[in-house]
Amino acid sequence: MMRGITLLVAFATATTALVAAEDASPVEPGAKVKKIAGDFRFTEGPAPDAEGNVYFTDQPNNRIWKWSIDGQLSVFMEPSGRANGLAFDKDGHLWACADEKNELWKIDVKTKKITVLVKDYGGKLLNGPNDIWVRDDGSAFFTDPYYKRPYWKRGGPEQDQNAVYFRSTDGRLSRADAGELKQPNGIIGTPDGKTLYVADIGAKKTYQYDIAPDGALKNRKLFCEQGSDGMTIDERGNVYLTGSGVTIFDKAGGRIGHIDVPERWTSNVCFGGKDKKTLFITASTGLYAIPMRVRGAARQ
Repeated sequence: MMRGITLLVAFATATTALVAAEDASPVEPGAKVKKIAGDFRFTEGPAPDAEGNVYFTDQPNNRIWKWSIDGQLSVFMEPSGRANGLAFDKDGHLWACADEKNELWKIDVKTKKITVLVKDYGGKLLNGPNDIWVRDDGSAFFTDPYYKRPYWKRGGPEQDQNAVYFRSTDGRLSRADAGELKQPNGIIGTPDGKTLYVADIGAKKTYQYDIAPDGALKNRKLFCEQGSDGMTIDERGNVYLTGSGVTIFDKAGGRIGHIDVPERWTSNVCFGGKDKKTLFITASTGLYAIPMRVRGAARQ
């Protein structure tokens, strides 16, 4: 009898913990994800500007799109270097992982002038810059997994590993010491520039690192047993991972919510809109949105 009571108490405790975790979800109660644009081939890389307009890519169609705060959709750039992941810096420049030639770009949004920031590492082509996070000081981390593209006119990978790279404020490029990673993909950091999250989608894990003042990564630890294509973070420090919908973790790595998305694959997420309280989701052929209880972090 005691064994039965013990099992019943354990089950009730686990159920209560699960309900409590779901109640902690930052999604607006009763909110449903809504498709706001469609007919793309594969959407990726959403990034908000200072006003809350959201820029995102349709890599197979070689375009960067803009969803304005007043709900208007327009093409921002075509061709776009087969841009994948995007991020804004504090000066309003749009950084793009330009996959066509395995480069990293910085785009002046007003003039659309492109500056190539990175074109190789050690004289060899990068595998394919994928996702990026820019710090307030102008330095940046980006992931470089190898995914063979049909539009490449190159051989196999020239780099000897799928890595995370760090570009310093003075333009120097180095491999970040992120430990062994199978297929690094999604990446995001905290607004204070001191913590970095890297998703190893190939190993189905996400890691957390401390960032030293010089950009070195320290104290790697497992954040959660889930990989991700793209990532974002909110004002509470909750981390959002993608793949099968969007899964939300608190800063301790505990799951606190999940958003179902009616697409085969969910690639990436960001906060945007006038009040920065709308979560925008790129998922296969569509762009989706859902209202949230929280705002996005200052540096997504």
